[in-house]
Amino acid sequence: MKEAIKRGIGFGVTSGIITTLGLMIGLDSGTGSKVAVIGGVLTIAIADALSDALGMRASEETSKRNKENAIFQATLFTFLAKLIIALSFLIALASFELQTAIIINIAWAIVLLIIFNYYLAKIREEDPKRLIASHLVVAILVIISTYYVGKLIAIYFGS
Repeated sequence: MKEAIKRGIGFGVTSGIITTLGLMIGLDSGTGSKVAVIGGVLTIAIADALSDALGMRASEETSKRNKENAIFQATLFTFLAKLIIALSFLIALASFELQTAIIINIAWAIVLLIIFNYYLAKIREEDPKRLIASHLVVAILVIISTYYVGKLIAIYFGS
């Protein structure tokens, strides 16, 4: 697989998992509204995927060695990976009660992070446990921080 495609997928998958997870947790704890959480996930799937793809494009353009084809590939695969990952969280949200869906989606995020980081560690010939653990710590920090941000927003801005 070409390096530009790997960069795009790597960034899109990681960002898609962490960003969508944080958004869902924050919206759930702040509103308790399934409609708000689904709307947020759909919004982030489109807007943030496009934003991250544009950011990847700008990042790729900073290197003179990157050809236009590689820049396009990194941009496209960032968008597609982020979009697909974010949309995958809608399956549980559409199928279960909100609290059950949130728990399922936390588990889904953890599974995706473990699989992706295991694959990444093997490519880099590193110990998978260290890479997986570091990304799971970030995910846990995102869950905790966005939960409390949502609660604070509900307290200070709720009706």
